[in-house]
Amino acid sequence: MNAHSESAIRRARYQDAPRIARLFAAAFHRDPVFDWLARDGKARAPALQRFFHWILEDHTLAHGECWISADGQAAAAWVPPHAGAAARRLGQDLRILPAVLQLTGFSKFSRSAAMAAALDGKSPAEPFFHLAFLGVNPAAQGKGLGSTLLATMLARVDGLRANAYLENSNPRNLRLYEREGFSVTAEIKARKDAPPVFAMWRPRRDQGSRTISQ
Repeated sequence: MNAHSESAIRRARYQDAPRIARLFAAAFHRDPVFDWLARDGKARAPALQRFFHWILEDHTLAHGECWISADGQAAAAWVPPHAGAAARRLGQDLRILPAVLQLTGFSKFSRSAAMAAALDGKSPAEPFFHLAFLGVNPAAQGKGLGSTLLATMLARVDGLRANAYLENSNPRNLRLYEREGFSVTAEIKARKDAPPVFAMWRPRRDQGSRTISQ
């Protein structure tokens, strides 16, 4: 990681929420799990955008660990250990039900309940940084932006001597995370017809932190 790539990443602010929500909506539009969960047709894109905007404003930005590239082409939303387990258990937050219903519609709403139940209790007991979402604009994918953002954020995690955890919804991303030290601890399926979610764990490392724009 060079100094230029690090300086091109900054901490996201609340006013960045619409921009990041649009980015995540585009990045996850054909994600296997969101494809299974989200509305079909033209309603999907705006539903995804509303869902991610809600997640950002109510569950990630407040903790100060949401980051975006200077060109707005990549972003990552983390939940730090000090936020507590409740902040990571989105399925147990009743306030999320309207946002989920907008995402799924009535026809797929039962799938969201099944997914929340399947994920409940699967995260490790040890404190960790939780990578909730990492997305790259589809037009900019394949250029290493996701790898750069992930590596820079993990350098920060290592500087804090913290563990990291994520739930990967796309098998295509397994190698990306494995290259950065994550390993699969469980393959979770909400139902027989559901795509798998891969729980991935990265134990803390004793490495120096890198400087990131504040």
